[in-house]
Amino acid sequence: MGDSMAQGFKNGGIYRTDLSFPALLAKAFEPSIEFEKPSFTAHTGIPINMELLIRDLSNEFGDKITWDKYLPAAAHLFKTLRKIKHHWEGKNRPLNVDRSTPYHNQGIWGLATSDAWLLNERYCREFIKTNPPSYNVFNILPDHAMHITARLVLNPSFGSEFEHLSMIQNVKFLQDHGGIENLISCIGHNNIVGAVTNLDLIYSEEHDLNAPHGERSCTVFRPEHFEDETRILYQKIARIGAKRVFVPTLPYVTIPPATRGVNADKNKPRTGYFDYYSRFWIWDEDFDPDKHPHLTKKEAITLDQLIDQYNAIIREQAAAFGFHVVPVARYVQAAARRRQGAENVRPFPAAFLKALKQNKNTSYLLDETGQPRISTDYLRLCDDSRHIDRGGIFSLDGLHPSTIGYGLIANIYKQHMEKHGVTFGGEIDWEFIIENETLVSDPPVLLKDLRLLLRFLALNQSERFSMVGQNILQQILELFSARAEA
Repeated sequence: MGDSMAQGFKNGGIYRTDLSFPALLAKAFEPSIEFEKPSFTAHTGIPINMELLIRDLSNEFGDKITWDKYLPAAAHLFKTLRKIKHHWEGKNRPLNVDRSTPYHNQGIWGLATSDAWLLNERYCREFIKTNPPSYNVFNILPDHAMHITARLVLNPSFGSEFEHLSMIQNVKFLQDHGGIENLISCIGHNNIVGAVTNLDLIYSEEHDLNAPHGERSCTVFRPEHFEDETRILYQKIARIGAKRVFVPTLPYVTIPPATRGVNADKNKPRTGYFDYYSRFWIWDEDFDPDKHPHLTKKEAITLDQLIDQYNAIIREQAAAFGFHVVPVARYVQAAARRRQGAENVRPFPAAFLKALKQNKNTSYLLDETGQPRISTDYLRLCDDSRHIDRGGIFSLDGLHPSTIGYGLIANIYKQHMEKHGVTFGGEIDWEFIIENETLVSDPPVLLKDLRLLLRFLALNQSERFSMVGQNILQQILELFSARAEA
């Protein structure tokens, strides 16, 4: 149960839930187990799949979009996005499926802590009904995509039996109808991530507590408010009665490349904290603090200090309820090359390195010391080839892991679950993970011009397309903020 991290969100949307870290964990059990999860593969997923859109543009316009192709490419892109919008808003056919029990993966992107017990399918249905979709050139992603996703997870048949049940109640149903040996509760990221998606620190007030997604106005929960909601969540989880409960620490929100660290002095070493944190599609030499929205170094440090307080609360509350803490934050921080410096990156799992080496499309990623040339940077290709120059741990939305990133998280969970009595019998299937991380094993040819593509979306000289492009990129980020639909 949890948010986008539990569901497997990447590249701007939820697409293949079989590549989420819980699903990759489930594959490690021998004999095999049934791990049921919803499907979102129709029309490239919801709300958007940047990788598939780039592949589609490459198929239509070749390996380079020159200036004379920009307007046709834009028209093609907007037509594709409109089709996606119509599908997920139910304009083509009903979205519900025939299913009589909750899925084993109850993850829903965009949810903050209290949403685990506040949101149900009926609430989401009424929210969509009272806030009808808008149709104009500046709004071409599905309206209320999070609420649509929540309906399809919480009550996929849209029937009356489960319409009032929250995520917590669905998990309790599974416990009462078969039992739960291992429950993962991966939630809390969205209590603070709005600060980096909106580049604005708005602290929670009393009215934000126990308030559903669309009624909160903050981007950051004060530690005392985070503690209140975490305690309530853990109380409700404890009443479920699962044999073991695992909860993660939260990584620093300044590490994912959704915000790009830039120094005022471009020659300053790229380690430690940066002077500014702006959008990932704005390169260092283009950034202007008087022009581009940003967080300051002080604000970035404040966010990390808040995360430290959140994680102290998680550890304290987990201990009180007998839950097991998985130190995800420590491993993510260790891989932050731009902050830590390459020499401080912890070794990757040996099985992962072996799989990289054995795959003919990724063997080049191992350096002379046997360590992979992947990092937490935003994904970039070499200019003269389709080889990865940097990145690979985070996906194209700059906020969520790639499939490799989810594999690394699954590996962390597996190690710590085994310490607490879980017997898997098998291993993380790194061959499967690398083969299905197509951003790395088979990068779209247009990724080598990703910078130009992003500049086109955000900075095109045509005012009309510039506004649309910036709106697309901004919507991709704001979808993850608790106040995006407020």
